[in-house]
Amino acid sequence: MFSLEAFHRKYDTVTTTVKINGKTLRLFTPASIDRFINQDDLMDNFPLWAKIWEASGVLATHLVGMPPDPMKSMLEIGCGLGMVGIAAAKVGHRITMTERNPDALNFARANALANGCPSVSIQRLDWNAPQLKGRFDTIVGSETVYRTEDICGLEAMFDRYLNPGGSIILSEGVRRTGVDFWERMRHRYDVKARRQALRSDQETQHLVLFRLRRKTQRPVES
Repeated sequence: MFSLEAFHRKYDTVTTTVKINGKTLRLFTPASIDRFINQDDLMDNFPLWAKIWEASGVLATHLVGMPPDPMKSMLEIGCGLGMVGIAAAKVGHRITMTERNPDALNFARANALANGCPSVSIQRLDWNAPQLKGRFDTIVGSETVYRTEDICGLEAMFDRYLNPGGSIILSEGVRRTGVDFWERMRHRYDVKARRQALRSDQETQHLVLFRLRRKTQRPVES
């Protein structure tokens, strides 16, 4: 059985406070990512999950603003530290959070417990070899389109897990792989995009919130 006591024995953490639509979440983050890096190959499963991404904040804010429907199910892909799924669960969304990396899953479970969401479903999901059961009305994710080689796996996963009539909501930074992804997806999905600029003293970061729905098949006229 997972426990916060065992988690803190295993990991050295710091606590980060974030606010989503006025709601405060306290998230455990790794004190250092060194233990999660393959020193022989820095790009081998680099721990991207260990950061609280700006795109995740945009997605969490959007989901918190959506009226929850207890009859609808939601799947988060690449949940990382768990911020998005926890924020969604706290306002009543029935969400399943998923990650592939076992350390990321431990952090997501610890953060769910620490923020009063002990019953939220958190499961392992490998995009390229998915074994999760069921289908979902909404699939959500942030910073999921990082590598070109993941695009085929993502498309296949959407086919496998999205209910008919469902929607996909993704929050992404602006990068070339994202352009390749949307060019591929627009042939099968109606895509709506909303661009958002996050400004700080150091920089302005551009993010895009996408909503995808499968194109309606029209009957062929005889």
